[in-house]
Amino acid sequence: MTLKSLLFVPGDSEKKMAKAASTGADALLLDLEDAVSQDRLPMARSLVLDYLKSHNRSHQQVWVRINPLNTPLALPDLVAVMTGKPDGIVLPKPLNASDVQQLDHFLSALEQREGIPSGHTRILPVATEVAGALFALDSYAGCSARLAGLTWGAEDLATSVGASTNKKDNGEFDDTFVLARSLCLLAAAHAGVQAIDTLNVDFRDAQSLRADVQRARRQGFSGKLAIHPDQVAIINQGFQATPQELQHAQRIVDAFAQAAGAGAVQLDGKMIDKPHLTHALRLLATQPGH
Repeated sequence: MTLKSLLFVPGDSEKKMAKAASTGADALLLDLEDAVSQDRLPMARSLVLDYLKSHNRSHQQVWVRINPLNTPLALPDLVAVMTGKPDGIVLPKPLNASDVQQLDHFLSALEQREGIPSGHTRILPVATEVAGALFALDSYAGCSARLAGLTWGAEDLATSVGASTNKKDNGEFDDTFVLARSLCLLAAAHAGVQAIDTLNVDFRDAQSLRADVQRARRQGFSGKLAIHPDQVAIINQGFQATPQELQHAQRIVDAFAQAAGAGAVQLDGKMIDKPHLTHALRLLATQPGH
């Protein structure tokens, strides 16, 4: 399942978790890392477990963002929440795919303990939050069958490199962060998993978010992180193919079907070749019934 909208929800807020269920987000990311202070972590783990056990997953997945694996908090996070059978784990601040493989081993042991089918729990690394991680993004290809996608983070990366901001004066990402974004997209394509764009921290600026989503979808991302419930509808709409796009994709497929194995065809006065067909088939495959 392609996840268009993934909404972060503080794991220590019962009220916010309850509200998140009605947002229409494809996945809720219950946060035990940045959104929760360490003294509230035991309480947050308990609330997240209760939510996992009670939430209806038929139309909305529930994931958990744990603390980084290089801290003593990560394994207790996992032990506390795996009884609730989360759909996946968001892995913050990995250095490379070895962190995914280590998490895979932890999950295999905990799934066996809890009677959860082996491999049920997926993994989504936030793959660019530390500077050194950018040099190893190709390592994710083939690292684990649990790998569901790759996403990137601009806030922690700024801290990692000592930048005072991740934006230029005009509000666009500065060069280092554009590089991280592009490398994440390429690494996801190389690994054959979903590329998920980072969040827009200005949740009151709907116009900026809408432009972000349009740009991300045009470039190849198929989903986006959200930090506020108001962002979900814009993200869902922005990653939904328009009727015109679907109609054009179907015309490409039909043209190749009628061309009896030709490598290129003419459509509306333009030459269309196999990459266009691949893109059209991929777009149609995202629709119900395909």
